[in-house]
Amino acid sequence: MKARCESVGPLVGFVLAVWLTPAASMAELNVDEAELENFVIQDCGSCHGLTMRGGLGPPLRPEDLEQLPAEAIAAIIREGVDGTAMPPWKALLSDDEMLWIGRQLKSGALVADD
Repeated sequence: MKARCESVGPLVGFVLAVWLTPAASMAELNVDEAELENFVIQDCGSCHGLTMRGGLGPPLRPEDLEQLPAEAIAAIIREGVDGTAMPPWKALLSDDEMLWIGRQLKSGALVADD
């Protein structure tokens, strides 16, 4: 079994549908930013590296995500990636929280300085 999250083949249609759906502005998202920042560092960082440079999972730095809109990243977080170690987080995170994480990863706001 491939451990890295390099392919999202089964999610392509879903991601495109989400990408084309209008998203809420950052001000409209109802999230606890401090709690989510800790979640990303601890939970996501356990596979993607504490500095998001990759590990078991691929890197999640802005330059690694530039081809994906935040909504597509949220869809991957929501559904996980079949055949990889990336689980679906939809049972634990709200849509707003997943979108917030996607936007923050795209912006580099959650990437620790080296």
